[in-house]
Parts: sequence; C-alpha cells; structure tokens
Amino acid sequence: MLRHLFVILATLVVLNSGQVTVQTESDDQDSDAVQAQKKEIIEATKKLLTAIAAGDLDAYKKMCHPSLTSFESESLGVLVKSTEFHRYFIENVVQQPGVSHTLIVSPYVHMLGEDAAYITYIRLTQNIGADKKGQTSRAEETRIWQRENGAWLNIHFHRTGATSLHTK
Repeated sequence: MLRHLFVILATLVVLNSGQVTVQTESDDQDSDAVQAQKKEIIEATKKLLTAIAAGDLDAYKKMCHPSLTSFESESLGVLVKSTEFHRYFIENVVQQPGVSHTLIVSPYVHMLGEDAAYITYIRLTQNIGADKKGQTSRAEETRIWQRENGAWLNIHFHRTGATSLHTK
C-alpha cells in the first residue's frame, strides 16, 4: 500500500510559473544511461511547457524542429505543420506570474534509440480566470523528441482533451 502511494506521488512533475519541480520514479530495469536519457526528455518537456506558459516564443521555437507537426484540439483535428500556428496562441495568451500552474501527471518515456524518444502524460493546467474563479483544464499529450547536434527537438505532438472544470 505504501509503495503504491509512493508510485502515485512519484509520478508527478510540477510546472509553476517558470519554477519546475521533478518527482519521478526510476525504472530499475533500465540501465543508468537509459535512465539519464529519460530524465533528459522529461527536462526538455518541462522546459518546453515552461516556455509556452511564459509566452516565450523564441525559447519555444528553439526547442521545436522547423518541420514540427501536431494534432491538437485548437487545430480541430487538422494536421498542423511548423510552429507558425502556435505563434498566435503563445504571443496572445497572457500569463500572470503566480496565477497559472501546470501539472504533468504520470509521465512515461520510451527511448526509440540513442537520438529519439517519446513522452506521454496527462497535463493539468490550473489558473484563475478574469471572473476570479479557479479553472482547471486537462489534456492528454504525447511528444516525440529527436536529438540533433546534441539538442533535443520536439518533432511531433498530439494533444487530446482540453476539457475544463470551473470552480468557485
């Protein structure tokens, strides 16, 4: 029972207005090298989501491959190519420091080789709306990463969900 509680707690990764806390469970079956690579993918994902939350388009573009593709709720199921579609949302969504909180739940990383991997997780985003009421949205995300010239680049992602819950 205590181990199950640890597993639940250990599978949370928190992003909070640019501050990131990592709590993950290591997979004892993986070699140290593979565990290190998986940590790199989680860190790259956190950095990317932090750039999005901060409205930092330049940092976002540096972490995405120029031919990035995606399927997401905002594109209404249409395959989006490049970061241009995302520019509008990143530049126009104003995040107030301390008001937004993103939680990455149960991240799972699978290495596809030395220079490729995917990560899948549930993304919960909490914020306070203009009406001063709390809002939480949920989305399921999968991101595919490729290492080029020593840097991990997001080459594709798929987001479903984006359901919201409003609280008092």
